[in-house]
Amino acid sequence: MKQKIIGTGLSGLVGSRIVELLKDKYEFIDFSLDSGVNVLDKESLAAAFEKNKDAVAVLHMAAFTDTNAAWSQNGDKTGICYQLNVEGTRNILELAKQYNQYLVYISTDFVFDGNKTTPYTEDDQPNPIEWYGETKYLGEKVITDSGYNSAIVRITYPYLANFEAKPDIIHKVLAKLQNNEVVKMFSDQICTYTFIDDIAYGLDKIFESKPSGAYHLVGSSSHSPYEMSKLVAKTFGYDENLVQSSSLEEFIKSQPEGSRPWQKTLITSNDKAKSLGIEMKTLQEGLEEIKKQIK
Repeated sequence: MKQKIIGTGLSGLVGSRIVELLKDKYEFIDFSLDSGVNVLDKESLAAAFEKNKDAVAVLHMAAFTDTNAAWSQNGDKTGICYQLNVEGTRNILELAKQYNQYLVYISTDFVFDGNKTTPYTEDDQPNPIEWYGETKYLGEKVITDSGYNSAIVRITYPYLANFEAKPDIIHKVLAKLQNNEVVKMFSDQICTYTFIDDIAYGLDKIFESKPSGAYHLVGSSSHSPYEMSKLVAKTFGYDENLVQSSSLEEFIKSQPEGSRPWQKTLITSNDKAKSLGIEMKTLQEGLEEIKKQIK
């Protein structure tokens, strides 16, 4: 008999692939507006938990993730970004505790300031510099301050082979290359790109072992967006000369006063996840895999 897992955000880029890959092992119960559940409506949420009190775990992925729109709400605790990322998380936590269900909260590398030149680990103190990262960190704190048995899983720049509803960063680059368009990307910013299939299989191990604390389910290599785009062009056989270098520093200087801050270096370590037997691909390995899957 499959174990039942309550999930929020299951229809998104990452959540839909998790369900697809793990559906033979787990029965995922979708808590979303489509299924009549609003994480900000305590009454409907409580009723949904009561119906699924036999679930062994909760995977909380629903979040406001538009970083630019989040910045327009900066400091506003009545805004949807804060409400969903913080108060929604609080509501989920309270009910997971009530029914003694293991909680996995999906977070982000944007909880860090991007000033560290060596990889961020789970021991590094978050220091968000923009509102999206701030609200995700406050969501983390809701959970950690409670002392409840739960895992905070940070993911970074996720990509996969196929998801028509919303192209990830890799597919945005591919679309331009396919149209023979120039791809201008920052060469002075570093990011860690993560193959979503690895996130799914990593979460499977987390559901099995139910560890407490923070874990980074992130790729095993970090690159500038320019390097990433060059690698995409090379892997998929497109003209690498279409990929041109631009500067984050110059971009920031060109923005109006009061514009959102940008993290410069988000190299994120997955060494702790390896202790659970979780293996995460490098960007090159991930690109080769999605090339196979697309074919």
